[in-house]
Parts: sequence; C-alpha cells; structure tokens
Amino acid sequence: MKISPLEMTAQVLFPNWKLKPGEADITIVKSIVEGTRDGREMRYTIDMYDKYCPETDVTSMARTTGYTATLAIRMIADGLYTHKGISAPEYMGKYPECIDYMQEGLKKRGVNWEMSEEVL
Repeated sequence: MKISPLEMTAQVLFPNWKLKPGEADITIVKSIVEGTRDGREMRYTIDMYDKYCPETDVTSMARTTGYTATLAIRMIADGLYTHKGISAPEYMGKYPECIDYMQEGLKKRGVNWEMSEEVL
C-alpha cells in the first residue's frame, strides 16, 4: 500500500508534537495593527506570553484558546454579544464591552497581555 507524503509527515510529526504528562509549553503572541484613528496614523502592538500552569496542570495552549472560547460562549449566553451569523474574532472589536469582558475573564485566569499604541 502506497502512502502519500502528507500521510507520512503526519505519522512522523503528530506523535512528536504531543506533550507528555506534566510537560510544559509556552504561547507567545505578537500582533501589530496599523491604521488611521482620528486622522492620525497609529500602530497598536499586543504582546502576550503565557506558560503551562503546574498548579492546575493546564497547558498554555488550553489556557489561551480554551479559556478564550469559553468566555466567548459566556458572552453569548449572557446576551453581551448578539451578532448573528459568522463572526470572525476581530469582529468582536466593534464591541468595547466584549473586549473588556474577555480581558477581565482571561486576567482572572492568569492569562495577560500588554497593548501599546504609538502615533506614526
């Protein structure tokens, strides 16, 4: 039976990408957005660094993605986010109260980031 290069790659890489119990991971995000605000050219930079939590045995990837997803569901359940249809994550930026909710929820769970802004 012939195996495709994609299947072979998956067979080799996927087992090696799986974390062993108690193995630590980190998540690093840097997002730079440039645009015009109030007639000025601006740059916004978001930096996030998160790591495995040994006290709760929760990986950084679970903390940064899972906590975010559950907070988004809570916003919908609480009636805070009511947009219907497909919602790209950046669409939530149109609702400052949703951003605040998300930031506070993640902060309570120990996931933090810093945002800076500068005039270009």
